[in-house]
Amino acid sequence: MDVKTNGNISFWYADIGGIPQKRPPLPGDRDADVCIIGAGYTGLWTAYYLKKANPALDIVVVEREFAGFGASGRNGGWLSGGFGWSREKYLKTSTREAVIGMQRAMAGTVDEVIRVTEAEGIDADIIRTDNLTVATNAPQLARAREEYQFYLDWQMPAERLQMLSAAEAAKRINIANAQGGFVIRDTARVQPAKLVRGLAKVVEGLGVSIYEGTAVTGFEKGRVSTERGTVRAPVIIRATEGFTAGFPGEERTWLPLNSAQIVTEPVPEKLWEEIGWAGHELLGDAAHAYCYAQRTREGRITMGGRGVPYRFGSKTDVNGQTQQATIDALHAILTRLLPQTKSLKIDHAWCGVLGVPRDWCTAAGFDRASGIGWAGGYVGLGVSSSNLAGRTLTDLVLGRDTELTRLPWVNRTVRKWEPEPFRWLGVHSMYQLYRIADEREFDGLPHTSRLAAIADRITGH
Repeated sequence: MDVKTNGNISFWYADIGGIPQKRPPLPGDRDADVCIIGAGYTGLWTAYYLKKANPALDIVVVEREFAGFGASGRNGGWLSGGFGWSREKYLKTSTREAVIGMQRAMAGTVDEVIRVTEAEGIDADIIRTDNLTVATNAPQLARAREEYQFYLDWQMPAERLQMLSAAEAAKRINIANAQGGFVIRDTARVQPAKLVRGLAKVVEGLGVSIYEGTAVTGFEKGRVSTERGTVRAPVIIRATEGFTAGFPGEERTWLPLNSAQIVTEPVPEKLWEEIGWAGHELLGDAAHAYCYAQRTREGRITMGGRGVPYRFGSKTDVNGQTQQATIDALHAILTRLLPQTKSLKIDHAWCGVLGVPRDWCTAAGFDRASGIGWAGGYVGLGVSSSNLAGRTLTDLVLGRDTELTRLPWVNRTVRKWEPEPFRWLGVHSMYQLYRIADEREFDGLPHTSRLAAIADRITGH
């Protein structure tokens, strides 16, 4: 499938007039109370809540490129408040009540992000909507039912959930071969670049110094070294998520998993009448190698998925450019789910990286002895999780004992990923097995393929 633009960070920037001009870099050595590495959602939310809590704090944010260069400006726009990590893994070091509390706190991020955007005048195309997971074959439908019951078992409020019949799912979005699915209510759609750029502007207006074009070369207690000078600060926050592996000593901390998206040309109104999607639902499916989609403000469809999941040696993309094979694969998913879109052109394709811990469970923490904090490993749920991270880090830095600082993700550590070539082999084997499992199920396998369970065991997913 031909595409007009490949890379150039993401469609989200084309949507707002192009790549922003960078703010001035760090002018030289500087002292501060807090130095935050990375001007994505995590770093900016942390700066926002710290400054709101203590306006006197001198906060510096240093960013290699520009605010929102990474996943914050490239993601699928799902403000889901989701809890996509293994509750059982958190139980190993916590309690069921605490895990449910974390689940509840994550769900609350949807209202909190919307509250801040409204209070601060950030226009991010936010629409409250439902998250629709659709099943297109028997094994997917069985997994959808299991997931629905799983949420109920973990005390997700029943009013947030609804199981859908084939007819009910099709009434929302006319998905080909839909056999049913379920929705999670109280989620929202967002334009990612608008959110991160708006948040950066607000934070800067509060008095936070954001230095762009400033590459960090290393950090230690009280000191962040950059190519432009040194920032001396008693508190340092590493907010680099999928780019964390680029720091010496952090190569195996979080694996930079690739995710890619395509976006169609504007969909004609007549075609929307065939497709439906009047509710602007966040759309995913119950396949093993799942997809994620949204209907944008101006009436396009974005479709995302893994593509080439991981680059050898934890390498990252160049300005969002992705492979033609990935573009073709995402287009195939789009037209499989929505064959009505076959005639639509693809205007933009791009990719980015998200952080994945070895046990696929996110964490936030602060070491008071060194003054160094961190948050990330969101495994694709960063739009909402980063907000909770910013609030949690704020309480940790300020020494507060709150419900947030007692959540089970705080100061949680796991073992590192294997050295190469083992992690490349493991991740690629996992997604190859997912692909084969999905193909077998599409071909009529009546139950979930056992290959998927093997894939999960390989990498601890």
